[in-house]
Amino acid sequence: MKTKGIPPVWRPDLIALFVLIGAVIYGLIFAVAEGLTYRYGDRNPFFRILTAEARQFDLVILGASHAMPLGFEGPRRQIEQATGASTLTLAATGAGPFVQRLIAERYFTDHQARAVLIVVDSFGFTAPTWNEDRIGDADLLPRTPWDAALLRMFWRATARGLPFATVADYASGFSKINTRDRLTPDTWEGEAKFTRSARPSALADRQRIEYLYPAVPNDATLARYLQDLVAVVRLAKAEGARVVVVRPPVPARFAALIPHKEVFAERLSGVLGPEGIKVHDFSGILPDPKVYFDTDHLNETGVAHWLDMGLLDVVNAGLTGAE
Repeated sequence: MKTKGIPPVWRPDLIALFVLIGAVIYGLIFAVAEGLTYRYGDRNPFFRILTAEARQFDLVILGASHAMPLGFEGPRRQIEQATGASTLTLAATGAGPFVQRLIAERYFTDHQARAVLIVVDSFGFTAPTWNEDRIGDADLLPRTPWDAALLRMFWRATARGLPFATVADYASGFSKINTRDRLTPDTWEGEAKFTRSARPSALADRQRIEYLYPAVPNDATLARYLQDLVAVVRLAKAEGARVVVVRPPVPARFAALIPHKEVFAERLSGVLGPEGIKVHDFSGILPDPKVYFDTDHLNETGVAHWLDMGLLDVVNAGLTGAE
């Protein structure tokens, strides 16, 4: 009795060959996508770390979008000329303390700093949206260069809530390969608006608040992200860097809408006090909407005022240890 041969489509050697060919093609596409990441990269904080020419900066700046203008050419030059310090801004839009912790961990893996300036926004402590979920967002993960050390950090961060899907995505480069923005520079639209002044709008203010605070923060969530902030402070201090924490200016009409701001301020001081860190609150120093380019981001004039009205003094004190 004759036995039928194995159909060609099910032959193990052919399956292995097809898998190998697919892997090679995928690897080539991944390599091209990775090259484009470096070609068009700019504001992604992990990109800035991995491409930094120096291994030590005097001042490293962490935070969300309110901190990003400090890295624009004009303000950066003003800071460096006034302090004599080299700066590296590693802020990212919508980056809460969970994200900032990963950025700091990657930076201090092979870099040093004299001081770290952390610009704190209360919205970043209210929801996973700005923290573990933010890492996997389409404007952040595809722009993040592949790096073995960072992959290990992502993997360890799963114990703190980072989705396994995000780690798998980063490891495989899936979103990097499939992003529509692969051929566009990694810029923030705020930089193009930096010289403008916004017209006050009650509707825009409410919509912005609803976007930033999608849910009522609960005590457990706030406590968890405050501990991420404390972890950043302790890491920086362990690496020999001084830490300066500030609250950024916001327009008076916008500040009035921020929920639970008194509770947050109290809790923030409560966790940083034992670490020897004072919170410098600049939130009310620039109430005029004319120094903002939208609902809550300082324009060029506003940042210059902020620096002159105390931020430079605080930074200088942090750099020299006089704080």
